[in-house]
Amino acid sequence: MCFFFSFLPATGWLVIGFFVLFAATRAKGGLRTFGLGLGIWALLIALMFPIMGAYVTVSGACPMDAMMKSMHPESSP
Repeated sequence: MCFFFSFLPATGWLVIGFFVLFAATRAKGGLRTFGLGLGIWALLIALMFPIMGAYVTVSGACPMDAMMKSMHPESSP
C-alpha cells in the first residue's frame, strides 16, 4: 500500500524536475549548469520515493497496513 502512495510525491517531483530542466535549456552560462544540476537532483528525489515505498512495503513496516488491520480485528490472526 505504501508503494502505491509513494507515486503521489514522486509525480510532483517529476513535474518539478521537468519544468526546471525545461527552463534550464533556455538559460545561458552558469545558470544553465545550475539548472541542469537542480533538475537532475529533483529527478533523483522523485526516484527515491518509489524505492523507499517498495522497501517499506516489502519489509512489512508500512504504517497504513497496520492501521487497516487494526480496523478489522476479526481478520487478523
